[in-house]
Amino acid sequence: MTTLAERPDVDRTGPGNRSRRRRSDRTTVYLLLLPSLLPVLVLSVFPLLRGIYLGFTDARAGRNVEVSFTGLANYRELLGDSLFWSSFRIGLLWAFAVTVLQFLLALGLALLLDQRLRFRGVARVLAVVPWAMPPVVVGILWRLVYHPDAGLLNEFLYRIGADGLRTTWLGDFNTALPAVIIVGVWAGMPQTTVVLLAGLQGVPRELHEAAAMDGASAWQRFRNVTLPSLMPVIVAITSLDFIWNFNSFGLVYVLTAGGPGGRTMLPMLFAYEEAFRYGNYGYAAALGNVMVVIVVALLAVYLRRRLREAN
Repeated sequence: MTTLAERPDVDRTGPGNRSRRRRSDRTTVYLLLLPSLLPVLVLSVFPLLRGIYLGFTDARAGRNVEVSFTGLANYRELLGDSLFWSSFRIGLLWAFAVTVLQFLLALGLALLLDQRLRFRGVARVLAVVPWAMPPVVVGILWRLVYHPDAGLLNEFLYRIGADGLRTTWLGDFNTALPAVIIVGVWAGMPQTTVVLLAGLQGVPRELHEAAAMDGASAWQRFRNVTLPSLMPVIVAITSLDFIWNFNSFGLVYVLTAGGPGGRTMLPMLFAYEEAFRYGNYGYAAALGNVMVVIVVALLAVYLRRRLREAN
């Protein structure tokens, strides 16, 4: 006859042993996670904390420069800096314009690529080509397109007899920002298209078939079936697009470096100029801290509204 102690399904360890085993398991998990956490701590968390700290100091470029804690002095200076607020307005205009245009064009392209068309696979590959190109390369290519003398755009206008519309697209006060926005839309649209296309493929076909049997038109099916099903995806991708666009640096820097006359001076470019041209590390860090806080606040309001609409 098998005794209770001999049964294999009975836990014969006491509470103390179980507690020690759980602590040992947690230690093992932490040790396994440590190699992956170290790069995050060194390359992300530490620079972030260091930047927050520098925003409260008078740190400047140079060797053996004494750094003093100045409290809110950088932030008081920032409140009266008209150049920063000008760059912030330009950054908001850039971010909203690029995000909205990216979404509208990407939604149309995703709807097209979701149809059963010939060479659909080739079209999907071509649609993501701009996404695979580094921002610096995109900027150089579009500088060639916008070149006032040998650019493709001015050459096209000349060929069609619209020579009066030719201009220095990146050097004119009226056209520099719209020209840069077009490049931003072209470069960022593929990623939005891919996400929306994945969302479209997740919409059950049965819903469209049922709506069509009820006599719903294509627009009614899109408005009442497709759009509500895509709403979580739309909220997520537009939020991420806004963050990426507001923090843009490389593309605009290659195209205009903030010119002409600061007409394309985005906040990140302004902070870069303060840090690496003028050596004001503390002030540049304060600029970065303020931008992070404002963007997070704007996104919180935006997400709250969109989620209310979705529900």
